[in-house]
Amino acid sequence: MPDTTKHDIRKFMELAIEVMRQSVFEPRPDGKITPKVGVVLVKKDGTVETAYRGELRHGDHAEFTLLERKNRSNKLDGAIMFATLEPCAPGARQHPKTDCAERIRLARIKEVWVGIQDPDPKVARKGLVYLEENGIVVHMFDRDLQEVIEKENREFLRQAMERAGAIIEKKKSGVLSSLENKLPAAKLADFSEEALVFYRTTAQIPDKVGTEEFNRRFLQQGLLKEEGKYLFPTGFGILLFGKEPRRAMQQAGLLAIIHYPNGKKERNEFDEPIVMIPGLLEKWLINKLPNVFDRNKMQREEQPALPFEMVREAVVNALIHRDYSIKGGKCQVIVTEDTVTVKSPGGPPSPITVEQLQKFTAPMLSRNPELHFVFARLDLAEEQGLGLSSLRDKAKEVGLPLPKYAWEAPYLVLTLYRSMDAARRVLGSQVLKSLSKAEQKGWQWLSTQETITASGYAAACSIPKRTALNHFKRFSDLGLICRIDTGRSTKYEITK
Repeated sequence: MPDTTKHDIRKFMELAIEVMRQSVFEPRPDGKITPKVGVVLVKKDGTVETAYRGELRHGDHAEFTLLERKNRSNKLDGAIMFATLEPCAPGARQHPKTDCAERIRLARIKEVWVGIQDPDPKVARKGLVYLEENGIVVHMFDRDLQEVIEKENREFLRQAMERAGAIIEKKKSGVLSSLENKLPAAKLADFSEEALVFYRTTAQIPDKVGTEEFNRRFLQQGLLKEEGKYLFPTGFGILLFGKEPRRAMQQAGLLAIIHYPNGKKERNEFDEPIVMIPGLLEKWLINKLPNVFDRNKMQREEQPALPFEMVREAVVNALIHRDYSIKGGKCQVIVTEDTVTVKSPGGPPSPITVEQLQKFTAPMLSRNPELHFVFARLDLAEEQGLGLSSLRDKAKEVGLPLPKYAWEAPYLVLTLYRSMDAARRVLGSQVLKSLSKAEQKGWQWLSTQETITASGYAAACSIPKRTALNHFKRFSDLGLICRIDTGRSTKYEITK
């Protein structure tokens, strides 16, 4: 494979975006906007080739142009590809056309970097999974570059999402989850009228619940399956809108637990359709802990309250992105005096890593696009992605420690801090005993940062740089920070 460095990889991502901007608009009688797509191929010998959509002929995919028109007779074993849009998966194109993911496999390309996933919730991530299942290493573009791609394709993405909610396209593609299939013994009467009306009203869907047009939307979204003349709910449909989702899926729903300062504990099981759970959870927590959550969201106070919108976003992310194939666990919210912890069964969807989550650099990707689409229509989730930047930015805005991700098998755990002092107290008594009062105060401030220099820490804490370096040595010995070599000024990353 080509010898590429981290710097080179970023350069090729940027090149793919530059090439993408040259895409040729394809005039269509149906008025559909075609995507801007750019592809870069780095061959084993280091040579680089590019292609963009419509470069040689209207409508030709960039991957087709690059692999079939420019390199049909060339050996591409071990090459690396950078594509701004997820390659279409097997079955996504009409016969006899070959999909782009299969072309990549046949070309023996062994590593692919992808910009954004397909906006259609019925096929999103299936091209990525197909590549991975065939031994191809898949990565996503850096988050900031993904945002550039989305901005350049804003009209295409908007139109694609509208079509996903209203038009049936007859195409077959691979199955990512068994919940895409018809749920055994389920019927339309198992849907909750209250949940459907809530969705229709909040998402401003013009078609009335139960009408043919409304059901057509659910068919296209993968929430219904058609067999003969009859419609049946899929697993995702029941999860979102079923009267009793846990009758069919024990892993559905949410468990909420409050640990009070006096040692008492209270729990509540939320077994309703998951579109209703965020609102029901908010009402329950506000009722039980009326002075804990800031319902005005972002008002700055001397002692900032945790904005409930951060809790809501964390819970929605857990419900959307959890691994529903893990049947022994359900999503959990655990409230203590210092923290709100949200547990989600399963690791992050491949190729995202826990480390990327911890650094708030995870690219935009959805494990369960069918769920994500609905929550996006409810304005409770980003169109794509995990909401990481907004969680980080909201914590900074109200002066709270940054949220922390951890992997505690089989759960992905997100911790939100309820106060500045919480980041200090959760270190535990032994660690606190080993820190001076000045170091403890310094750690409280560090908990609001992602990376920092000794000079920046010294200025923030009004201490000499020599003292700051001594603090950093103690923090490093305790595993609270680690050194990052980034050139002239040494930065430290907060790891705890």
